[in-house]
Amino acid sequence: MTDVVATVIATRKSAPRPIGSKLIVRDDGSMEGSVSGGCVESDVVRVAEEVRAGAPPRLVTYGITDDMAFGIGLPCGGEIDVFVEPARDEEPQSDVVLTVVEGEGVGQRVHDDGLELAARRRGRSHLLDLGDRKVFADVSAPPTRLLVYGAVDTADALCAVAKQLGWHTIVADARPRFATAERLPNADDILVAWPEEALEQVKPDFGTAVVLLTHDDKFDLPMIKGTLATDAFYIGLLGSRRNQERRRALLLEEGVSEEELDRVSGPCGLDIGAESPQETALSMLAEILAVRAGRTGGPLRTSQHRVHAEPVADKK
Repeated sequence: MTDVVATVIATRKSAPRPIGSKLIVRDDGSMEGSVSGGCVESDVVRVAEEVRAGAPPRLVTYGITDDMAFGIGLPCGGEIDVFVEPARDEEPQSDVVLTVVEGEGVGQRVHDDGLELAARRRGRSHLLDLGDRKVFADVSAPPTRLLVYGAVDTADALCAVAKQLGWHTIVADARPRFATAERLPNADDILVAWPEEALEQVKPDFGTAVVLLTHDDKFDLPMIKGTLATDAFYIGLLGSRRNQERRRALLLEEGVSEEELDRVSGPCGLDIGAESPQETALSMLAEILAVRAGRTGGPLRTSQHRVHAEPVADKK
């Protein structure tokens, strides 16, 4: 006997639970987690019992009717794809697990450094279309980190919005009178540090977004250069277009390449007419989310992507 795991691998229209949600059906009949908020769990359990009895792993699709959706607080029905497989407690723990869910070798694990690296960069579970097979990337990354350099009003506004997303927020500044808990109540961590010191302490990785708010070359230039040497998935600079071009020219003179500078978003944020620190923070976080999801951040009514579902990655 063994436990069976059911995982939401794709959603369409409204979905009760996000991609990556799991229901574990224990060998004693008990359950843990949810894939639908309760509306299709009974059938998932039925499929899980079949898999436990020896049936191969299965990909099943459930339609959430409008009546079901209304009962669990959704505006309309939708569909969810659920992959059901035996638990594999003996597997080594990994932050990315790739599983074939459709095509040849259903249920098999895939080991591909390139796909795993791309999944870490995306930072969330998603479905990969590899032509004749579909592979689910189950990502269990730690919370996204936001490193803000420059302890100004917008820094705390950024932290407040980011914390609503479940992110870990860090504000750094070399000026002790600016970098205080009183000024930054929404920051999880506050560092009194020069750019090089801040980067050494934080060590930005694939799950880190970095935003500079200082408007001062002695902070901006070393912070940009240092961050470009990391794997941060987003680097944003506040400031006018003229100041952006001036800083870009200085960095080119210091040997930073055009290709490297293309990673930098400045002025950062989406064009929503933001004025206050709170509106500016919302604009910045919206762009950061769009960059991570591979979206442009334009109006949804003109987008060719599905509204809520995670976009399927390019074929390998």
